[in-house]
Amino acid sequence: MMGWLDRFPRVWLVVIALYLGVAPILPEPHLVEKLRMLSQGTLVKPLDIFDLLLHSVPLALLAVRLWRDAQRRRSGH
Repeated sequence: MMGWLDRFPRVWLVVIALYLGVAPILPEPHLVEKLRMLSQGTLVKPLDIFDLLLHSVPLALLAVRLWRDAQRRRSGH
């Protein structure tokens, strides 16, 4: 089921995750802003929720990919 993620070039996952994780740099990255809003309980607008997902999903996919790679190396596949 996650084979598509294993086939996706890791370098592109890193580039996309880093870019969306820090974009825009000034005045504050959206991911930082949205996580702060979430912790304060002010993340209520649909656009803000979408923005949080847009900026965090690539990081989550990269984390899953790295975990799967590590599991595969440990099991010898």
